[in-house]
Amino acid sequence: MKILVALKRVADPDNANKVKIPASGDKVETAGLEWKLNPFDDYALEAALRLTENGKNPKARVGEVVVVTLGPKECETQLRSALATGADRAIRVEATDEALDGRLVAHALRAIVAEEKPDLVVMGKQAVDGDNNQVGQALAELLDWPMATFAATIEEEAAGSVLVGREVDGGVCTLRLKPPAVITVDLRIVAPASVYSKHTDKAHKYADGVRFAALPAIMAAKKKPLAVKTLAEVTGGATPTASYAKFELPPARKAGIKVKDVAELVQRLATEAKVL
Repeated sequence: MKILVALKRVADPDNANKVKIPASGDKVETAGLEWKLNPFDDYALEAALRLTENGKNPKARVGEVVVVTLGPKECETQLRSALATGADRAIRVEATDEALDGRLVAHALRAIVAEEKPDLVVMGKQAVDGDNNQVGQALAELLDWPMATFAATIEEEAAGSVLVGREVDGGVCTLRLKPPAVITVDLRIVAPASVYSKHTDKAHKYADGVRFAALPAIMAAKKKPLAVKTLAEVTGGATPTASYAKFELPPARKAGIKVKDVAELVQRLATEAKVL
């Protein structure tokens, strides 16, 4: 099985308190922020690695994992990290965040898919910076491929299809997809028994969460192929159709009010909070 994993570099969400917006409101100031893989994309990479290995021998790929990102050269740090974790090859499309929107990213990925011809495209359900949750669905529409969103479990079947458990409001909805297909994953995908290739015994249990690369793998990753393409190559010169008009921080929370009894609480909820 060949899997293409779409990755995005984001500012570390644990440093959200460091985000600054200038008075003009025309951008988010990223100076001093730390960069990391979008957490949901990290989960997608782990899922792809599990689908292309025998869980008892994770160092040997029985399939191919190709990672791709759109961003500046600095993004190669995250790509090399993915290669060290187990991905075979990487592709970077030279771009800046200002030159992209979800539609353009989907079109770029469609061109990469046409060239790479993967069995599956796997990505996080959304990026934690914009939280748009749109690229996976747009890509599936452009490719005219079946898709499963919010995947919590993936099992490769002997016949080549994949059984996907989707997180929905009422619990889990199970879909059977015939590749090629697009899958977007949620947090539960990295649980110990969430993903199985047809090579992994169902009695095997993975460690909870994503794997981390050992030092020899980090060194070896420096020699793995990393191709660079221009944005024009994969989008035909198309430009974004969506843009941010203005950024502003949420208003500071007002101080709380102490009330003397329930009657006053109800009165304030009715006349001030307008919730009754």
